[in-house]
Amino acid sequence: MKANIHPDYHAIKVVMTDGTEYMTRSTYGKEGDTLALDIDPISHPAWTGGERQIMDRGGRVSRFKNKFAGFLGS
Repeated sequence: MKANIHPDYHAIKVVMTDGTEYMTRSTYGKEGDTLALDIDPISHPAWTGGERQIMDRGGRVSRFKNKFAGFLGS
């Protein structure tokens, strides 16, 4: 195996959407960085049955709905 080709693997803090935190090891960022999640098993519709809505960041969903409104005649 080649030497010095692997990314640095270090401890980071992950913050879930409900504010809970945990420490894990990752190649994300640098030692001690915080990764704040926008979507996790607490908020993702696949795990919640669609009871929570995902925030429309930057209006992407709105633009899509406006662009294809009435596309199938509905």
